[in-house]
Amino acid sequence: MTEFDPEKFEDKYQHYFPELQRAYRQAFESMRDRYDSELVHAIDQQVLAESEPFYEGDGRFRVELPADPEDRLSGVVVDEEKLGVVLDRYRVELETQLRSVFGLNEGHS
Repeated sequence: MTEFDPEKFEDKYQHYFPELQRAYRQAFESMRDRYDSELVHAIDQQVLAESEPFYEGDGRFRVELPADPEDRLSGVVVDEEKLGVVLDRYRVELETQLRSVFGLNEGHS
């Protein structure tokens, strides 16, 4: 596991690209097991591909989604309420996976 350095996370794609890919992949796998795989795949490809993870400090991450994520989805039919629930859950799962991949699950509040 790569030693996490919050300052290096500012340039995350240069320093932590493999770890970011792993966290996104693990979140995708987890979500695909629990929700409609077509919807999860569409969110992964059409919304999360444009998301931006940020390190908030104290072992916490925040994933910022692009504006109007519901307008980005095509090829899948889902009502706005269900999409909101799944997107929120996906974001939480991704933040959890980022903490896990960077070894920040324990010892941080």
